[in-house]
Amino acid sequence: MVTRLARAGDALRHTRALCTAARTWRVYLSGEIHSDWRERIATGVADAKLPVVLTSPNTSHEDSDDCGAIILGMEEKRPNWDKIGAAMNSIRTKTLLEEADVVVVRFGDKYRQWNAAFEAGYASARGKSIITLHPPHISHMLKEVNSSAAAVCEEPEQVVQILDYVITGKLPPPKDGDDEFMPIVQRLGKGNPTP
Repeated sequence: MVTRLARAGDALRHTRALCTAARTWRVYLSGEIHSDWRERIATGVADAKLPVVLTSPNTSHEDSDDCGAIILGMEEKRPNWDKIGAAMNSIRTKTLLEEADVVVVRFGDKYRQWNAAFEAGYASARGKSIITLHPPHISHMLKEVNSSAAAVCEEPEQVVQILDYVITGKLPPPKDGDDEFMPIVQRLGKGNPTP
């Protein structure tokens, strides 16, 4: 029975796929800069040949901090220095967030990502589709951010799978495996009056 269900699930996954109209999706990658999550998403998007352009804020911490002083000159007071750099960085951030179709916001557990939280709020206020990405043990701390997200992922590969599904209609194998997966029509019964 399980093997038959698995085969039925595979057939459904392949026959349900349909592509959206030809377009290039713009996906903004916001969040922590201390791991390879952006590269893993970029590799997955390239391997799946998805029509996606990935953008992000400046991921060089030093350049992001020092851009104002480097371009406009040294400031005697550090708060003004930070304000000038932040304002310069906001030109890129606001522009790319406005242009994004989807905003992926990564939170790690090692550093506090205030910028990521700000960008998630900005994206939510602008009506952008948000996908959050973080380890499960920090879900409680991010409950408000997660509640505005269309999906909450634990691994970058899940982000790629969501993009693949949204763009092409293609579903991956079930996360919990074919032995655990059961289509909703079989769980609730065909023609279930409760949607």
